[in-house]
Amino acid sequence: MTIELVESIVRGMGGLLAYTTLGIVFYGIWRGTQRPAGRTTGSSGSWLRSPWFYLVSTLLFFGMCFIGWIPLPQTFSPTSRAWMLGFGSLFYFPGMSFVLWGRLVLGKNYFVSTGLGAQLFAGHQLVRCGPFAIVRHPMYTGLFVAALGSLLIYPTWTTLLFACFAPMIAVRARGEETALAAEFGKEWQEYCKQVPAFFPRLW
Repeated sequence: MTIELVESIVRGMGGLLAYTTLGIVFYGIWRGTQRPAGRTTGSSGSWLRSPWFYLVSTLLFFGMCFIGWIPLPQTFSPTSRAWMLGFGSLFYFPGMSFVLWGRLVLGKNYFVSTGLGAQLFAGHQLVRCGPFAIVRHPMYTGLFVAALGSLLIYPTWTTLLFACFAPMIAVRARGEETALAAEFGKEWQEYCKQVPAFFPRLW
């Protein structure tokens, strides 16, 4: 089996997983716009209910991905490519699976947020099971890990940009935690004491 064939299989499987996860996320966003809004923090609450916000942000996202999907100006030997695929897979596939797991466990409580604010639902529930018993933001942890892996599997300007900006998801998490703290009070405080935000405790 040649490195080109292995590369094609790994990249194809990675793309299938990414688009499957993205489709489930989009479905969750659509379903969230149909539910009554609850507590809102920040200045972007009205955006999260606007079809124009999703249309523009989706076009910008895919446009940026398309324009930047150009290989980095670096050539790699077959041995280096094999190592990159191996290590990249160890990050990318578990990371994306963690994102998908978190999204599925959130169920009807899932909704999108921005760095400018977050919005809960009427009757929102604090999910503490599944990956949320490991870290408070499993989807963001998964995205960060997957971004590093994607740079090794798909060495393009797009994935380099994703890897560089992945830490910025902490800003979005802060807005979500503000809303959750206000909504759940002491329950949220106890949860934060027991479960770390992004990186699992090894003890």
